Amino acid sequence: MRPIYLDLLLSPINSLKGIGPKLESTINKLGINLNIHFLWHFPYRIIEKKYYENIHEAPINNLVTLKIKVVKHYPSKFRRQPYRVNCIANDTPIDIIYFNARHPMVRSVLPLQSIKMVSGKLEFFRNKFQITHPTNIENVTEIQLLREKEAVYSLTAGLSMKNFTKISNQVLQLLPNPKEWIDEKVLKKFKFKNWKESIEKLHNPNIDDTFSEKNIYRRRLAYDELFAHQLAIFIIRTINNKKKSLPFKNNNKLKKNLINSLNFKLTNSQITVINEIKSDLESKNQMVRLLQGDVGSGKTIVALTSMLIVVESGFQTTLMAPTSILAYQHYENISKLINNLSIKIEILTGRDKGKKRIEKLEKIKNGETKIIIGTHALIQSGVNFKNLGLSVIDEQHRFGVYQRMAFNYKGFRPSILVMSATPIPRTLTLAAYGDMDESRLIEKPLGRKLIKTSSLNFKKEQQLIERINNKIKTSDDKFFWVCPLVEESQELDLKAATDRFNSLNKIFKNKVLLIHGQLNEKEKEITMEKFQNEDYRILVATTVIEVGIDIKSATTIIIEHAERFGLAQLHQLRGRVGRNEEDSFCILLHKENINDTAKKRIKIMTETNDGFIIAEEDLNIRGPGEILGKKQSGLPSFNVADLSYDRDILEEAKKYAEDIISKDPKLRNENNKKIKELLYIQERDAAIMTLLAG
Repeated sequence: MRPIYLDLLLSPINSLKGIGPKLESTINKLGINLNIHFLWHFPYRIIEKKYYENIHEAPINNLVTLKIKVVKHYPSKFRRQPYRVNCIANDTPIDIIYFNARHPMVRSVLPLQSIKMVSGKLEFFRNKFQITHPTNIENVTEIQLLREKEAVYSLTAGLSMKNFTKISNQVLQLLPNPKEWIDEKVLKKFKFKNWKESIEKLHNPNIDDTFSEKNIYRRRLAYDELFAHQLAIFIIRTINNKKKSLPFKNNNKLKKNLINSLNFKLTNSQITVINEIKSDLESKNQMVRLLQGDVGSGKTIVALTSMLIVVESGFQTTLMAPTSILAYQHYENISKLINNLSIKIEILTGRDKGKKRIEKLEKIKNGETKIIIGTHALIQSGVNFKNLGLSVIDEQHRFGVYQRMAFNYKGFRPSILVMSATPIPRTLTLAAYGDMDESRLIEKPLGRKLIKTSSLNFKKEQQLIERINNKIKTSDDKFFWVCPLVEESQELDLKAATDRFNSLNKIFKNKVLLIHGQLNEKEKEITMEKFQNEDYRILVATTVIEVGIDIKSATTIIIEHAERFGLAQLHQLRGRVGRNEEDSFCILLHKENINDTAKKRIKIMTETNDGFIIAEEDLNIRGPGEILGKKQSGLPSFNVADLSYDRDILEEAKKYAEDIISKDPKLRNENNKKIKELLYIQERDAAIMTLLAG
């Protein structure tokens, strides 16, 4: 049961004094729905507003507090005219100024002849003191309530700093001082303070306190958050591991036939991962595994061998891709690879309509179709399987966590293999995919050459075009030319893909194609087929080609305005070439004056082809949310923790959580009962429910 002291903290905010329906709705916009959420909404800076008895001693252009007497109101006659309130401070004239203010509102806060304590930025304009839009106005009797140092919170329209602080302080009064749940060794190692003190210090910081990631109080609460998250992962994982699934045991004839038919040797990484997956599939527990591999590392072969193990056991299997183009590409490649294995394979996308769709669905339902390749159409209602045993999800970061989980309702706990061609930093893997086992492909197929990457200033654009022209005349090579935008943007000073297409088409007549996100799926497919099979040599594109475009004759990619792209995206785009044994090139075209961050990205790209190194650097530069995308990846929303900075404490939290759950999976030990309190505080109720149910 939840401790009584947490009941108030975990109650809706309308349980607090002074919060009615209107104010509740406004505060909800900040993501604050429960009282405890106020604790995680920290100030981002401090303002000083020292009280000065004598206005002439107060520093100009600083936040100050003065005692004033209201003399006269001068409402604005025109819209853009300021509303002036004549006042005196120590017999010295001072104006309080408002813009776009309503007359009754100003009169209510500054009545004639009233004496008030006013805080705000003191200015001297046209030989007169003034304060524009005061930050605080109080009665003289409440001077003791005025603090010279005040924390500033990020708020939303309709919510004043005074009101928010007043409500937030109510919650701070509810703070208990629970027993410590962090191990003594961890406390000493990181010099953490206790939970209550850390919260209070962050909400009432001194001017010398920092709001940076290094703040020791923030770090303590970040550890709590990461520790609770890891605990929840290990609890759920431990319970799920006990859930039985379908064992897939056979002589692996299909898998062996496939491997023997290949015209290349598997890498050691591929062999290792195939064996890991085989072991999972042959067990009685449901496999949930993340397969990471750099672009061109051979994930498709690994996935297909896994699918054949399941098919040979008499079950169906799916492969879900984020786009129709990629789905069709997988369908064609896999169809060729299993051509001699007598396995019924089908593709299902949103394009399938009418009688054709009904026929496909019937064959899937009766089990005739063994391998089904498709888009998110695979998890839609109406798609029923006879005995789904394995679901492979390609480019997981393009899907949501719920789309992954949806396959659980399509069969009896089918095994899940999640693939990502975008290497994920270890920190984000722990945070977003900690409930999965992980495999990595760290080698490239034999014979595959590294892509030579160079940077080029726009000033040398003409030289680049001449090089392309010479290459087209002397070889069959094809080129990608990537632009960041479809339409002209003066603000960003970027050339549109359409403009680039037109300019190149004038030079290379009837050799250039254009593809972008505004085309429908059918139009994209037709364009790609033309580029692949006909005598077109240059494809001008937006980032629509980032995922799943496999043109083996493409040897060069030019990325225009490379300074506008993130590292992971640049690396993903670069992976569109280098698909054969020929020399391949990536040219990063950039403007002359670029910032230091852009310079760093480009330098990293020219120095390494290792996607995992690039992913770590990208995390350092951009942060976690930009890399995975919280909505798409299932990346948890942390209130305090910063995955770019808190990697060390995440590792420590993982180690400690794993140790606890391995010894006491249901947290029944007396010393571990306090950890349940942390799970409630961090709203990891699902883990608590899993414990109770398990």
